[in-house]
Amino acid sequence: MGKEKVEDTRFSRFGVVSFTALTKVNDFVDYLEQGKLMGTRCKVCGKVFFPPRADCYSCLSSDMEWSEVKGKGKLLSFTKLSYAPVGFEGELPYTLGLWDFGDYKVFGWVSKEIPEEELEVGMEMVPRVVKLSDDRLLYEFVKA
Repeated sequence: MGKEKVEDTRFSRFGVVSFTALTKVNDFVDYLEQGKLMGTRCKVCGKVFFPPRADCYSCLSSDMEWSEVKGKGKLLSFTKLSYAPVGFEGELPYTLGLWDFGDYKVFGWVSKEIPEEELEVGMEMVPRVVKLSDDRLLYEFVKA
């Protein structure tokens, strides 16, 4: 008799609210547990992806490797949210930003430790993994 197939639902632990449990990049959560923010890079054409992808849309290869988002990113844009989708009401207000890491851009949360008046386009920031309640994981950005 064959083994019963067990679904890999690690991704359901990512974020304040999870909208999906099944993905081809479940290892993303394992890396967060290690304190690392990871994207992927296509081994065929070199295209870098964040959020991570299992398949390259540029050359259609599935030959991908993990690549750490590290170093400093420059803040390109940010916005403070006063209204939120269902499930995020308890986080209000919060700030989201977009950072340029050269080969790719990363979208994420700005740490609530940073006052809004100190945020400015062009400032350098670094990612940090945050452990939330209920064994959930998130990443945010803090001053470099």
